[in-house]
Amino acid sequence: MILQWNEDDLFFVCTMIEVVARKTHNRSRDVVEKLSDKVLLHQLKVASVNHCLSFEQVCDEWIEDYAIPEGDYDNIVSYGNDIPTETSVGKIYQTIILDNLKSRENVIESIRRVYHSLNDTCDYS
Repeated sequence: MILQWNEDDLFFVCTMIEVVARKTHNRSRDVVEKLSDKVLLHQLKVASVNHCLSFEQVCDEWIEDYAIPEGDYDNIVSYGNDIPTETSVGKIYQTIILDNLKSRENVIESIRRVYHSLNDTCDYS
């Protein structure tokens, strides 16, 4: 099955990963690791509908549905005095994922690779 998605869907999913990470005090990589490939595919499919809901509602659903545990990472303090919005961080990840999407790689593989590699080399959250 070929997943139909667009850049806006990816932006929404990346933004929600950041929202969930901040609310649960986890690194974004840890949130991605809690989501199966099937869940990530589902979230890309429903992004066009979920974007009409509040971030808080979708965030709470993700936390409950995917058993995202409370972490101990203070992701807001890691930003220092310039705290970017969740959407700003989502846009950064979306751009990096799109720029690094390898030919023959599906978007889920790219999401996993980017979140894993960025969080190994820097403290984006």
